[in-house]
Amino acid sequence: MKFTASSTHLLKPLQTASVALTANPVMQVLEDFLFDLKGNQLSIAASNLEVTISTEIEVSGSEDGRIAIPGKTLLETLKSLPEQPLSFVIDTQTRGIEITSASGKYKLVGEKAEDFPEIEKPKDEDRIDMDSQQIQKGIDKTIFAVSNDEMRQAMRGINLNIDFNHVTFAATDAHKLVRYSFLDISSDVASSLLFTKKSMLALKSILPRDGKVGIYFGKTKAFFSFDQIMFSTRLIEAKFPDYNAVIPTNNPNKMQVNREELISALKRLTIFANKTTSQVVFNIQDKSLTITAQDLDFNNEATEQLSCLYEGEAINLGLNARFLLEMLSAIESEAVVFEISSTTKPALILPTEQTAGEDLLMLVVTNY
Repeated sequence: MKFTASSTHLLKPLQTASVALTANPVMQVLEDFLFDLKGNQLSIAASNLEVTISTEIEVSGSEDGRIAIPGKTLLETLKSLPEQPLSFVIDTQTRGIEITSASGKYKLVGEKAEDFPEIEKPKDEDRIDMDSQQIQKGIDKTIFAVSNDEMRQAMRGINLNIDFNHVTFAATDAHKLVRYSFLDISSDVASSLLFTKKSMLALKSILPRDGKVGIYFGKTKAFFSFDQIMFSTRLIEAKFPDYNAVIPTNNPNKMQVNREELISALKRLTIFANKTTSQVVFNIQDKSLTITAQDLDFNNEATEQLSCLYEGEAINLGLNARFLLEMLSAIESEAVVFEISSTTKPALILPTEQTAGEDLLMLVVTNY
């Protein structure tokens, strides 16, 4: 196996694929990049069994072959080299790898290509297309609500619900919920996909700023195709909760408040709140929101008052300040609206201005 490639031209796809490399893998070959050379086309892949990333570049090839090359060693070598052509000569029998640069020669030993997991590609899976920015926003606005509870497998990921006329990202940990819909995406199929938090963070790190992404999906795997990159991931095989069933629909009490002012107040008040519960109490009346935090163990107490617009009866709500800060930070509008049914039902948090073609709703459980 022989080819020549520019050091910087080769480094970029390696860095993309390296997102799927594993530091302490169950199989040693998972520390490697799989190189597959056919003519002048070099395919590069990395996998941790949950996520696989494959891409390809054009090189100057003279002898086809396949080899698994130690990932960390190759990456660190290329990062330290200035831009220049590199010559690779690989004996696929002994797995000896020789890299020649303008000033030196580097030798290492690879693994058998046959030991590397199979690189799957979509075949007859269903498909939809989304803008890269939509996927990034969907991940950003839901990732914080994913549960870390290993006993609740169905909540340990981001749900992508594909309907015939819209796509919805959702996540919940039973204390907070985010539902974020794109209303202008048409699909010939309806499906519900559940992605791990780890896979979505990996995907987000390599998505382009803009452009179309093809999403192929079956029952156990999904593929994202963009810019000559194929990102594949296993799905969580569990049924995501019916989140629409827990969203209160009759909410006569509505409060509008400046988002930045509320975030600033909550950051100060959490200092005085109980460190275990992070509870603050909202006392909402006409044009006035009073927030109180207490930690009885240390005799700490703090109160702040904000102006607001309010329709409804005076009400007290116990809320988790840490959850509120996470949710408010994921909203972009200048003000937010709290819709409240009663002190015993979850409160809804909505932006005052929805982006065209989008619908964002957040829910937080009350505990007063």
